[in-house]
Amino acid sequence: MKAEPRVDDSRAQELIEQFETESRTRSLTGLWGRFALVGGVATALLAIYYAMAGAPIPFTNIQLIPNVVLYGQTITTPQIYNLVFLGATLVLTFLYYPALQRWRRAVHPLDVALMLASVAIVLYVLLDFEKIVYRVASPSPADFAFGLVAIALVLEATRRTVGWHLSALVFLCLAYAYLGGIMPPLIRHRGFDLDDIVAQQYLSLDGMLSLVYIAGSFIILFTIYGAILERSGAGKFFIDLSFALTGRKRTGAGRTVTLASFLLGTVSGSGVATTVTLGSIAYPMLKRSGYDRETAGAILSAGGIGAVLSPPVLGAAAFLMAELLRISYLEVLVMAAVPTLLYYLAIFLMIEIDSRKIGTREVSVDAPGVGQLMRRGWFHLTSLVAIIAFMALGMTPILAVFWAIVFAIAISFLDRDAAMYPRKIVASLAEGTRGVLSVAATIAAAGMIVGVLLQTGLGLKVSNLILAVGQGNLLLTLFVCGVILWVLGLSLPITASYLVAVPTVAPALITGLGIPPPAAHMFIFYYAVLSEVSPPVALSPFAAAALTGGNPYRTMMITWKYALPAFLVPFMFTQPNGIALLLRDSTLIEAAVATLSAAAGITALVTGVGGHLFRSTTLPERTALVAAGLLLLYPSPVTDIAGLLIFAAVAGMQLAPGMLARARA
Repeated sequence: MKAEPRVDDSRAQELIEQFETESRTRSLTGLWGRFALVGGVATALLAIYYAMAGAPIPFTNIQLIPNVVLYGQTITTPQIYNLVFLGATLVLTFLYYPALQRWRRAVHPLDVALMLASVAIVLYVLLDFEKIVYRVASPSPADFAFGLVAIALVLEATRRTVGWHLSALVFLCLAYAYLGGIMPPLIRHRGFDLDDIVAQQYLSLDGMLSLVYIAGSFIILFTIYGAILERSGAGKFFIDLSFALTGRKRTGAGRTVTLASFLLGTVSGSGVATTVTLGSIAYPMLKRSGYDRETAGAILSAGGIGAVLSPPVLGAAAFLMAELLRISYLEVLVMAAVPTLLYYLAIFLMIEIDSRKIGTREVSVDAPGVGQLMRRGWFHLTSLVAIIAFMALGMTPILAVFWAIVFAIAISFLDRDAAMYPRKIVASLAEGTRGVLSVAATIAAAGMIVGVLLQTGLGLKVSNLILAVGQGNLLLTLFVCGVILWVLGLSLPITASYLVAVPTVAPALITGLGIPPPAAHMFIFYYAVLSEVSPPVALSPFAAAALTGGNPYRTMMITWKYALPAFLVPFMFTQPNGIALLLRDSTLIEAAVATLSAAAGITALVTGVGGHLFRSTTLPERTALVAAGLLLLYPSPVTDIAGLLIFAAVAGMQLAPGMLARARA
């Protein structure tokens, strides 16, 4: 049987733009199109230069690219590079993102004015850097004026790319910094002069520039890498391979979509984009298999969100985590390994259970065989391990992804259709820059919030309030932190939620409760990501429902059921003995026991929630399985033994009738 026609690509793009604000861009042609291409390529090359300037070729002492002096400073001077990169991304943001949707067809004069202003705030600092850098504590009237313009540009770029909520929050934080003296006693501070606030945000590394270099180094290189993989056909190969590996089983459709979501996530890096891109191809197969619209949408959206949680390319917040914790990105990938396995274990088990309850059917898919695919495109699989391998050789993440890009370009020539000729490389560089625009604006805006939180001490006040509400109880405090992250996630993107939570939530967990910093940051990261599937606003399920035609709220609730174990996993690694789940500060045996116990707990919990183990479960059996799962998810020898005994008892009750029947026969 042949597959039904896939959803039209234009419809898929419409859905991505509808539910992912970052995708609502102009389609530029003519002179502006050429300008955007040149600007995008130039920005990408600037980032590549920053990554490689002064760095030797691996295993040699040969410098590939020397440092270049600009206005008496090297371009790799943090303050200069951050400002130049921010200015470049602001120019392209105002070019690509219209102020109003009705201005989407053509570049508006207002956009041109904002683009020129973006250049001006950079040139003003560069042309007098030696003097300006020492005027942060006592800015001149010109410093103040250009600083106001810079803040306004960042706020407008943020509004255009990710919506008005983050811009409004920045404005409120700046107002709080100025009006601190008249605030309620609980959050009062001495207040700061307006010129001091503006100078800190514009001229120092404690404001909008504090974290921009992460977007201008790690993240843009990963978006370029993703664009190169997509241009070389890696995305299509991963989808085809997942379809070919389906097998003739009634659970094959659901499992195929989940596997494809994981593989495709290494290319797209976005939950919504992964959901819609894969759904446009796979939904007809899910429908033929017997899934209803809502369950099909839930499988698509749960897999899409899982892609953001999964190595080797996590969300942008993971790069920030590595920087804030002062650890390597490879360590972050290692920390994410077991939670990722548990997340996908839960989804696969739930798919198996729902398949039996729904009565899904086998489907045949028009796709090449595994052997044929592997003979032609096996080299695409190297993208899953290339970056990790380079980091394992001792390279920094920036160098690792640079050489992964070079490797991906070189190995693409093994297939004539996949070969990355110069035209494809140029297009990939421009697409990579375009993919980082919203992240750059978000990080600049969030950097201002973090600067205010630290400058005024508000972060510590909020942290103390969290501890007071949690009454010193670990589980209650974690629950309060989860609620805060859920509220932030209702209006803020993942990266902004993580950055805002770090100076407020992290101190409560680390200083107040003694949770190890890696576990605390991973807790914040996971809940920032999972806010995308949390009621009442869940972008991926809503996008999936728009694609399948299902009820968006029912799709959201089923997705929540699929992702439920993922909400509990962060509680596991923040417990006193839970750090072993992150493969840190523990022996191999401790890590193995913690992982196996967690896997058993996930299995018990999913089968209890799903209502099926070896056969349909009764209400007492379901209750016992959920209890066993919760006990196993708490990392303690006593609870592990108790959970295993309950799990084994229920399994025995389920198997006993069949064993007796066979014995009698």
